[in-house]
Amino acid sequence: MSVSLLSHIDRSYVMIGALFAFLSVALGAFGAHALRTRVSSEKFAVYQTGVQYQMYHALALVVLAIVIPYVSNQEIAVWAGSFFIIGIVLFSGSLYWLTFGGKRALGAITPFGGLAFLIGWLLLFISAFG
Repeated sequence: MSVSLLSHIDRSYVMIGALFAFLSVALGAFGAHALRTRVSSEKFAVYQTGVQYQMYHALALVVLAIVIPYVSNQEIAVWAGSFFIIGIVLFSGSLYWLTFGGKRALGAITPFGGLAFLIGWLLLFISAFG
């Protein structure tokens, strides 16, 4: 992978990670101040799980942008970031959907988001060995 393409990907992961982190803080504040009294404690716990995993993986994207130049296989590391993004959208997104009364059938995609997170972490691990 060329250096300029890598620096573009690095910046993109920082930007996407920062945006997801910003949204996680905003959604967390919304949950704590506006949502807590409007949904059941079970739904609120589901919502909080979505916010937490979104933040974890937003930070993972920022860290990934920093470490990509230092891993043995940068292409695999880039794929790891893609799986973190997919995981945030599927896992956290589906938990938010369920919290706000979305059809439970969409909740069936939550495990695919979790699987995307696992694949992302595994790919990051593998990228260090090349």
